[in-house]
Amino acid sequence: MRRVLPKAVQICYDYSATMQKTLPKWFILVFLAVAVIGLADATYLAASHYLEKPVVCGFLEGCDIVLESPYSTAFGLPVALWGLFYYLLILILAEIYLLKKDIFWIKAAAILSPFGFLASLWFVYLQLFVIKAVCLYCMVSATASAVLFILALYIFFGPNKSARAEIKNAQQG
Repeated sequence: MRRVLPKAVQICYDYSATMQKTLPKWFILVFLAVAVIGLADATYLAASHYLEKPVVCGFLEGCDIVLESPYSTAFGLPVALWGLFYYLLILILAEIYLLKKDIFWIKAAAILSPFGFLASLWFVYLQLFVIKAVCLYCMVSATASAVLFILALYIFFGPNKSARAEIKNAQQG
């Protein structure tokens, strides 16, 4: 019995099926590596928060100011914990892609990237213009989110333009 999917999901899945072999392994490994860096960064900040340990900031001296500001929590949880959840989910979806070889899973991870990117833009704005202090670890996370977003754009718009044309023709005909 054939599964009936909503049209938007079916189009995404059909497109995924035609792109099955277009992402090189190195690309996925870079995607995973960036997610691991973000996860390690967010885990360190979340653990420091819950263990009430100071964060070693290195050459920048704003970590404590940023991490103790009222902007360091969202919906009652530390922003770092939200980041941990975000990177962990992206990592899990990318791992499923590697196991199943179904591009649907890496696309699901890619769909999340704009949320992390926009959140990072907001928090960088807060650091630079509201709090007026910079947290090195927060900037690492912002960079990881930006790189994941760029990689996600490649996943959706970069490879195999002929496959997109084929899907478009199939939908019209």
